[in-house]
Amino acid sequence: MDMNRIRARIDDLTAELLNLQSRDGAWRMCFDSGTMTDSYLIILLRLLGRTDEHLIRLLAARIASKQEANGSWKVYPDESEGNLEATAEAYFSLLYAGYYADYDPRMVRAKHFILQRGGLSEARTLLTQVIFAATGQADWPRLLRIPLEAFFSDLGIGLDLFSLSGHARVHLVPTLIMANKQFVRRTVTMPDLSSLFTGSSRAFANDSTWISALNGFISSLPLTSLLPGSSNTALEQAERFMFDRLEPNGTLLTYSTATILMILALLALGYSPQSPPVNRLLGGILSLLCGDRPHLQVASSEVWDTAMITYALRETGLPSQHAAMERAGAYLLERQHIRLGDWAKRMPNTPPGGWGFSQVNTLYPDVDDSAAALRAIRPYVSEENGLQANWQRGLNWVLTMRNDDGGWPAFERNGQQLPASFFTFEGSADISTDPSTVDLTGRMLSFIGDELDMTISQKWVEDSVRWVLSQQTRDGSWYGRWGIAYIHGTGAAVQGMTAVGVSTDHPAIKKAIKWLLAIQNEDGGWGESCLSDKEKRYIPLNASTPSQTAWALDALIAANAKPTAAMQKGVDALHQLLERRDWTYGYPTGAGLPGSVYVNYPSNNYIWPLLTLTSIFKKYGS
Repeated sequence: MDMNRIRARIDDLTAELLNLQSRDGAWRMCFDSGTMTDSYLIILLRLLGRTDEHLIRLLAARIASKQEANGSWKVYPDESEGNLEATAEAYFSLLYAGYYADYDPRMVRAKHFILQRGGLSEARTLLTQVIFAATGQADWPRLLRIPLEAFFSDLGIGLDLFSLSGHARVHLVPTLIMANKQFVRRTVTMPDLSSLFTGSSRAFANDSTWISALNGFISSLPLTSLLPGSSNTALEQAERFMFDRLEPNGTLLTYSTATILMILALLALGYSPQSPPVNRLLGGILSLLCGDRPHLQVASSEVWDTAMITYALRETGLPSQHAAMERAGAYLLERQHIRLGDWAKRMPNTPPGGWGFSQVNTLYPDVDDSAAALRAIRPYVSEENGLQANWQRGLNWVLTMRNDDGGWPAFERNGQQLPASFFTFEGSADISTDPSTVDLTGRMLSFIGDELDMTISQKWVEDSVRWVLSQQTRDGSWYGRWGIAYIHGTGAAVQGMTAVGVSTDHPAIKKAIKWLLAIQNEDGGWGESCLSDKEKRYIPLNASTPSQTAWALDALIAANAKPTAAMQKGVDALHQLLERRDWTYGYPTGAGLPGSVYVNYPSNNYIWPLLTLTSIFKKYGS
């Protein structure tokens, strides 16, 4: 391998990153999840009667620019034909914005696509259905008419709100408020989308399930009369639940989508569109607009980007005394959590100490960000400066998050699985629970091995490795929940297990490497379609991306004492991908909600190639 070229690339990426750092030490890169949130923001602003025409015009232009020739919108570039939900949302928002009429050719093509796919009744994602129901375009799904007493009552019917993931909870509670109220808000300028249905019914096709019948039965019960005497009704408790989980910037647990739903829920509860709480929430949503494009982020990724970039720069040899590194370290230390969140319900004796994804996150820490932050701040921690206690508190939190099965979840330990058919929304099984995942467990094993010098000689580490091994598929790959998808999981699994002492001759490692070599592209790189995430099986992209090529190389580096021809081809491909910067550079390799939300992290094209190239330089350069 040409180590001079690799070192030059490392230096170039380092220089780019140093140039992109903000004055406060953070890296702020747009968390781009497509057009969904942009469509919702236009609809919300119009519903509230806000006249920010400049913003609406910019958002509408961005949405329009993403339309395909056949009239559809996609959630990832290689999605077959297009996406019904994304197209319906874009169609609605562009008409509501007022800059496009229903007879404009692009709108005609969009409507034709929607009807071709069976019409709006075939929309299957929760958020899409809620937006169209709340605006009176469709009937409220019966499966959402769960009385709030089922969750906000000591009697209940056995439905535990906290068995859901935190992100599911903050989207479900405002939704149930609206569904219980059968809330609808229309305005004079709102378009009528009844022609998007192929028949007379405005119900969604996936609403005829057993839970609908159960909800009808529950709704007929006099639950409210059975509740113990209390001054707080279920609606009041649900309202307080939302307000108790507001972050300092006014967002509901940092999610713009949940905050949009909360505004609609407050309107359902009688709040004025101009009320201070609504204004505060809207301000929080607007704070999530990207700085370099008219796009509303689902959540901002400052902590993740800053922690991982700082760690990557540390690995390149950039001294911890460098001003950029010290600023980043100080930034991260300020954002360590000191508040108890809902995670404490399952970890009642654990003090706070983790980190969240966004810079305003104070309630919802996660394993991945916490481990990344601990890596990044370690050079600045000592007994003398009093920061050792901070690091230990963070370490304690992230280790305690380990599930009983030996793996790590993202946000809350020992989550419970709901029945598979409880909700029939697209991706609901993936978003409603927070189980152990191979990619997070693999990165935790890497952290434990690299930073703590722990190995499988410790029984609990061996147990975690055993859990990872139990998740390997027949072809030798592992599924990764938070990246696309089998390349991501396999790279993390191999890297993590070898970091804690699993032999590179282990059959599972050899099988994984064989699989990676079998799917290597002709150009030497690796690439996987987002469709893999939905179908839960490896589907090639038929092109290579920088981050996926880096993830595959990470596994090969971990498993090989000497560089191989396949690795040389992979490194050559990585160089080309970083130079070319075509559509593959912006391909969404981050996973949000399988089937409907995929994320382009700009930081992915810096962090992972930089870590990979640095590993090669360190291991094989001497």
